Amino acid sequence: GDKVSIHYYARLAAKQGWRFDSSYANLDKTGESIPFNFTVGEGQVIQGLDAAVRGMKPGGLNRVIIPGPLGYRNREEEPIPRDFSNRQRLYTTIFNPTRIANGEGDTLGTLIFDVELLAVRK
Repeated sequence: GDKVSIHYYARLAAKQGWRFDSSYANLDKTGESIPFNFTVGEGQVIQGLDAAVRGMKPGGLNRVIIPGPLGYRNREEEPIPRDFSNRQRLYTTIFNPTRIANGEGDTLGTLIFDVELLAVRK
């Protein structure tokens, strides 16, 4: 697959659009934002993000609503929030056993990603 570089803001719909992560906040030593990189189609990221970048062109911006089944299905899928407390809050909401047992599992994990595609390398 193509190797892509993106920037994103990630929010959780179940928490009134709470922003749990952003690649713009990942800074290098000079204060520049470090893009998030992955290879499309290799299962490195949540399915909804993988699908979202497929139709984009470099320089494009896209807001993507990712339903729960295409979002986080486990704690190892990227992008993993860098901030520990945000990561814990996200996983506690998405993987809440009581709410899942009550049939809310698919809606708990609905994500909103604002994605900027910076580059595509074949």
